[in-house]
Amino acid sequence: EPHANKLVKTYSGGNKRKLSTGIALIGEPAVIFLDEPSTGMDPVARRLLWDTVARARESGKAIVITSHSMEECEALCTRLAIMVQGQFKCLGSPQHLKSKFGSGYSLQAKVRSEGKQDALEEFKAFVDLTFPGSILEDEHQDMVHYHLPGCDLSWAKVFGILEKAKEKYGVDDYSVSQISLEQVFLSFAHLQPPTTEDGR
Repeated sequence: EPHANKLVKTYSGGNKRKLSTGIALIGEPAVIFLDEPSTGMDPVARRLLWDTVARARESGKAIVITSHSMEECEALCTRLAIMVQGQFKCLGSPQHLKSKFGSGYSLQAKVRSEGKQDALEEFKAFVDLTFPGSILEDEHQDMVHYHLPGCDLSWAKVFGILEKAKEKYGVDDYSVSQISLEQVFLSFAHLQPPTTEDGR
């Protein structure tokens, strides 16, 4: 190991995190606390860390993690809580939280525009009419990304509607997915009242 004989103060942030996690795991503790364990790590090191933590969890250890990364939470946590202003707002499995607090769906679509100048605008009008309250989150070239909040239609109905629209509106490809854990987290974060200049 090239870093074995170096002073810890010379380590990069990512290597300090790896060392801290290694120290936390030494001695086979029953409970392990990790604070933002993968911050500053490259993707390969992050995956290695996650695999190590997952193995520790599967061996029966209780692991408590604080993290701003919802990807990390989904990869490692069997239960998670979201905290706003020092208060817990929800507690449950990632899937439970997405089902309970992540209303609606995320829709991404690519519309064929060759030979039809208004194809994208027609599709957008179709989405607005078919899914009331839909929010256009991103539009780039012929791609659109919508949030369909409060959509109480089943997966089958949403896919059925979009399959019928493919030919009519020249939709090359589309995907419908459940709201992400990141979006659930952001919806709670938006409930946080703004702070004043003195931090209150």
